[in-house]
Amino acid sequence: MNIKELENKRIAVLLSGGVDSSVVVYEFTRLGLHPDCFYIKIGPEEEEEWDCSSEEDLEMATAVSHKYGCKLEVIDCHKEYWDQVTKYTMDKVRAGLTPNPDVMCNRLIKFGAFDEKRGHDYDLIATGHYAMTETDAEGNKWLCTSPDPVKDQTDFLAQIAGWQLKKAIFPIGHYVKDEVRVIAEREHLVNAKRKDSQGICFLGKINYNDYIRKYLGEQPGDVIELETGKRIGEHKGLWFHTIGQRKGMGFGGGPWFVVKKDVASNILYVSHGYDPETAYKADFPVHDFHFLTKELRPTEVTFKIRHTPEYHPATLEWTSPSTCMVHSKDKIHGVAPGQFCVVYDKDHHRCLGSGEITV
Repeated sequence: MNIKELENKRIAVLLSGGVDSSVVVYEFTRLGLHPDCFYIKIGPEEEEEWDCSSEEDLEMATAVSHKYGCKLEVIDCHKEYWDQVTKYTMDKVRAGLTPNPDVMCNRLIKFGAFDEKRGHDYDLIATGHYAMTETDAEGNKWLCTSPDPVKDQTDFLAQIAGWQLKKAIFPIGHYVKDEVRVIAEREHLVNAKRKDSQGICFLGKINYNDYIRKYLGEQPGDVIELETGKRIGEHKGLWFHTIGQRKGMGFGGGPWFVVKKDVASNILYVSHGYDPETAYKADFPVHDFHFLTKELRPTEVTFKIRHTPEYHPATLEWTSPSTCMVHSKDKIHGVAPGQFCVVYDKDHHRCLGSGEITV
């Protein structure tokens, strides 16, 4: 971070209680800056029923802000989260799609609802994401990948709006995770050895299928082998299964891979084997493409469809300003409608944007 660029800037830090955002506060204070810190409350209210770690998160955030002499304010975005992100998730799941709530949380809550409530008073909003930004000669700000390929989180940021990217700053994005841990331990941060959170940000230790069942219930239907048309069992609801799933199926005579959903007929199609050809796809359409910095129509790109370290080379065939066919160099496992295809330049350095995979 350049101190001259930060002078006279009003800076808000989103503290989660984890080690990454805590080191963000340290990074500012070592430059002599004391940003205002905010803890966004999005956890469920029914604490007896839902096991949530938000109380511990807030304790950690409070300790870190106090250590560095920064103000901490709790911003309640519970209603916005459940009205917007949960609705998005349930609508997609009900339609047989594979949503990504964490992607929408960044767009709608961390850089959305928070900005409406308090962030609009600040020039910059800092988070502990593993991502970087750079400004080109024309003054365009780009989202760029972190040097840590395992922790890089640009895929989770690929749906934020252009104005949100302009306000975003990622002070630890140039580090790898091990370096962040070293800083946290050296500075005796209370959460230096705290484990990284896993799964969807608001669920804590809640089982995802239990969460889905709470809102959508069960809707039993047939499970059919794609190649033979043979009925092999019954599912409890298409929304409990994802394309490419192999584990947790509970059907005899396996292994089975989920390869297709027929929502209208409530049929789950599976293929037999450990690695069936039907579980792979090289060509698939993407719609509602969202450009992060400016509208380009790139053809030679890299992409990813899930949070993994690998980037896949591909060519894009644009069929309209916001739709394209992805032609991957390699066949990809578990391509599912509803997932976001996140697109990067050929060197997977700049994140250009993302679109939703369609049927």
